[in-house]
Amino acid sequence: MNLASVSGKNWVFKKFNDNLVQKYSEEFSINEIIARLLIIRNIKSEDVDLFLNPTIKNLMPNPYLLNDMEKAVKKTTKIIMENENIGIFGDYDVDGATATALLGNYFKHINHKAHIFIPDRKKDGYGPSVNTFKKLIDKKVKLIITVDCGTVSFDAINYAISQNVDVIVLDHHQSEIKLPNATAIVNPNRIDDKSNLNYLCAAGVTMMFLTALNKSLRLNNLFKYKKSLEPNLLNFLDLVCLGTICDVVPLVGLNRAFVKQGLKVIKNKRNIGIKSLYDIMNIQNSPNTYQVGYLIGPQINAGGRVGKSSHGSDLLMTNDAAMAFKIATDLKKSNEERKLIESNLIEEVDAIAKKNISDPILLLSGTNWHEGIIGIIASRIKDKYNRPAFIISLDGSLCKGSARSVIGFDIGASIISAVHLSILKSGGGHKMAGGFTIDKNKINEFKTFLITSFKKSLAYKNIKNDIYIDSAISTSALNLDFFNKINELSPFGSGNAEPRFLLEDIKIVHSNIVGNKHIKVTFIGKNRQAFKAIAFNAIGTNMEGYLSVNYKKNMNIIGKLSLNEWQGKRNIEFIIDDISVIKSIKEKVPSSIG
Repeated sequence: MNLASVSGKNWVFKKFNDNLVQKYSEEFSINEIIARLLIIRNIKSEDVDLFLNPTIKNLMPNPYLLNDMEKAVKKTTKIIMENENIGIFGDYDVDGATATALLGNYFKHINHKAHIFIPDRKKDGYGPSVNTFKKLIDKKVKLIITVDCGTVSFDAINYAISQNVDVIVLDHHQSEIKLPNATAIVNPNRIDDKSNLNYLCAAGVTMMFLTALNKSLRLNNLFKYKKSLEPNLLNFLDLVCLGTICDVVPLVGLNRAFVKQGLKVIKNKRNIGIKSLYDIMNIQNSPNTYQVGYLIGPQINAGGRVGKSSHGSDLLMTNDAAMAFKIATDLKKSNEERKLIESNLIEEVDAIAKKNISDPILLLSGTNWHEGIIGIIASRIKDKYNRPAFIISLDGSLCKGSARSVIGFDIGASIISAVHLSILKSGGGHKMAGGFTIDKNKINEFKTFLITSFKKSLAYKNIKNDIYIDSAISTSALNLDFFNKINELSPFGSGNAEPRFLLEDIKIVHSNIVGNKHIKVTFIGKNRQAFKAIAFNAIGTNMEGYLSVNYKKNMNIIGKLSLNEWQGKRNIEFIIDDISVIKSIKEKVPSSIG
């Protein structure tokens, strides 16, 4: 059954086996709607308990399932036992910052010195280079550990080897068939890796490494030798959670446990840096994936985009409250600057996107587009037009690009293939995101290559202008009890989308604009029960006119539930994703729940 919306999308109810709903409800003593949502998500009966109660103990696999883990642990143990210097080379995004902080905080805890290097996006580019490795080697390090990068850093790793410095790569980006000659490359996305952990981000891979390393150091009596307490790795889950959410990797398997348990650690505010961000932004709600992904993450990312690249990892590693507050303040300013640049740039890019709307992929370029912002722009364009987006900043003959994909099109593999074909100078990434450098005169060839690749993908075959609904509910379901039931399925994110509900035959009684972009609305339902809703970034969209108090017709809306906590009060709001006017509905909506 389809419903047409004011934004031109088709509303489609997700299919499920109705016979299984009663079975799940009785077998697991769960609410009928929870059973329905589990079935929609294809959670098998034997996996229900782990899905609803994801714990590290029950989901953490043997770290040595990952290729080269034994080599990595053995070398690092030897370096620590011999008290040699270690260098940590991290990426400047949230995943890189959290993975860097995981290692930095761990080594600090065991009283072992580590030198940190985070490259500057503009000056140093992405990933290790001979020049940036030299800066660590000049500090007399005998081992360099790269996090969230390094899998395709052949030249830098060869240079380190020539200087008698070992390199361990902890990464999750797509690899080539041939790998650099590092001591160890621990990457679940290596072509030859059989661990089935390819959904991990770099912070997750780093946590696996620390789990194995911690045991090795214990067996070697290192903690007694260093006169330090053995680190409790569960206390580091806030960092793993942060990296996992912000890198938008699927919240399945071990990642669910990392995020579910990590949010509890964030709530305890053990990390001074994370606490400072929550304080400076005056966030009072209990930590959830939305806050971490859309409020906290962008602050940390801002340093690598428009500010000081090391600010993110520095914030997550400091134990000085005054320093944490200063860095958090700087990051907040950088994020405001980022927002301003993004706001101006998105209008220009979107205008070009509309002219290329018939293309199956959107490859868009412009002169001196900010290199730190084009990744966000790619994400916005991808979300708006539901197709892979490649944004290129033209600056002389050699240009920088950033890309975001849709499910079913492996963007990292496509970029690496283009490098092999000499279409791109360099590049890499994972399934949903990537970056690259390209000669200006190769852009058209790259576009042709991408269109050809995309048309062979599963994503191209499945492209539709559909928006999926989990269930219809009544306005009486907008209460704390129902929200808590739905929240049993959390954490929500990539791979476990937040349930989307339909509310039908409702009417606006009040609306106002908040924050210049959003519209806050009070609706009333057929049962005369009022409730509050918000449509984010609705100003300037097709929804704007329908959300005016002057619009008198009844409507249907789809969206998600949200818990608003303020000064001890907890209220349920509805986040609007789309609107359908009553007259456009041709079929009767299935009966509501609630």
